[in-house]
Amino acid sequence: MKVLIIYDSAHGNTEKIASSIGSAISGDIKVAHVLKVDPSELKSVDLLIVGSPTYGGRPTPPVKELIYKLDKNSLDGKSVAAFDTRLPHRWVKIFGFAAQKIAKSLKAKGGNLLASEGFFVMGGNGPLKEGELERAASWAKQSVKSKD
Repeated sequence: MKVLIIYDSAHGNTEKIASSIGSAISGDIKVAHVLKVDPSELKSVDLLIVGSPTYGGRPTPPVKELIYKLDKNSLDGKSVAAFDTRLPHRWVKIFGFAAQKIAKSLKAKGGNLLASEGFFVMGGNGPLKEGELERAASWAKQSVKSKD
């Protein structure tokens, strides 16, 4: 299985989650920063995973732009998953989370959504909440398992 994990990361937390996800699953795995991805790479993947920090309830502009630029049915027949990093505070729920919006956008491009998840950071700059890297690895394994 060929997997592309695309992420954006302001303080390194989302990058760490993306790396943990990539290390947890087997196959031809590529973990890449959103600004280093050529959209044509998506044609050859079986599973696309996209992650972003949550800013004001949304993914970062580079993640939104990448998804926006995809043709309407460019993800037809492809499995997709989304994740974000977020603060654990209750008031944050007012704005929503990046993973939900990424998942909706990937589905709108024809993707078959396997999973969507958020991982917690303890402050605007981090660090990740203890245990989140392990939780990300477990989430990845479960997400891939649901594809089979």
